[in-house]
Amino acid sequence: MNATSFDGDPNATTGPDGAPTATGSDFAAPAAAPAPGRIVLLTTSHRVAPGLLSWPAWQALRGADQVLCADGTHPQLPYLREAGVTVDETAPNAQELVDACAGGRTVVVVATGEGEPRLTDGLARLAGSGRIQMPDLELLPASYDLPGARLLDLVQVMDRIRLECPWSSQQTHKGLAKYGIEEAYELVEAIEEGDRDELREELGDVLLQVVFHARIAEEGGPEDEDAPFSIDDVAGGIVTKLIHRHPHVFGDETATTPEEVKEHWLRTKAEEKRRTSVTEGIPLGQPGLALAAKLASRVRTAGLDVELPRGEGVGYELLAIATRAEAEGVDPEAALRAAARAYRDAIRATEGSAERPAEG
Repeated sequence: MNATSFDGDPNATTGPDGAPTATGSDFAAPAAAPAPGRIVLLTTSHRVAPGLLSWPAWQALRGADQVLCADGTHPQLPYLREAGVTVDETAPNAQELVDACAGGRTVVVVATGEGEPRLTDGLARLAGSGRIQMPDLELLPASYDLPGARLLDLVQVMDRIRLECPWSSQQTHKGLAKYGIEEAYELVEAIEEGDRDELREELGDVLLQVVFHARIAEEGGPEDEDAPFSIDDVAGGIVTKLIHRHPHVFGDETATTPEEVKEHWLRTKAEEKRRTSVTEGIPLGQPGLALAAKLASRVRTAGLDVELPRGEGVGYELLAIATRAEAEGVDPEAALRAAARAYRDAIRATEGSAERPAEG
């Protein structure tokens, strides 16, 4: 049994040999492990004007112990410094960045356009090793792309191609016209074949034609009668048209059926164009069946009673077929293409049968 000592600490106790034994108060609590700190990888989009950052991003930048950026030409740096944020232009490796967070420090890394893959890969290796206590890691988007942002990339790429490519720099509206027709046909084929991968690609090819022509038009010149316009003018024009022709969406009109929507569209279009004939605006260069169907559609919509011209030959027969198809709600051009594809498949089947050796 331990005896209580009255000399010194009244709470001290002695062991069987009379030596004092340690009490709980004699053991110092272990020192708290230093906080591992925090790394914030701040990403920005080059498609958003520099300096337009999210509020959490500004909070992180202002509250950080250190802000780093490996790219001295990063477009955000002048705006950060103007806002009073000190940015060190340095490119630490993963271990150096972890060491910079020692003592609970917060380090913000303003990511370059590539996203700092070398640094993030190094941090992943350190974390996977289990040898060190890692700081908290946070990915913080300071600015992000809105839908359609990649169109800005397309405009930039097209601008550089126009300036630096020997072929593209010489192209004109007239020279590119045939490619517009070709790409439109390929888009229609992708739609009718039901191939979504092809559809996405062909939509891109058609979009390229729009951007290419708009880039050429920026330069003005004799072909454009010295009246340049840009892709922004093209987009602005179609936005205005869509808003004006959808008063049931952007105005006070109402429309609850597709027929009412079409009525709004035709009325506002007539107000815009002020045409003297229903045939105005119909491109005569389109395929014949489509042309005949479009003329018939305009006649029917306008409520005109126009007798088909009479004549000999297959052309007049096709005209009658096209107008009848349009009246029945059938696209004659699409119907003929579908029949032609069936004919193509029959041809291929016959060719395949002819190539197979006879059994016997």
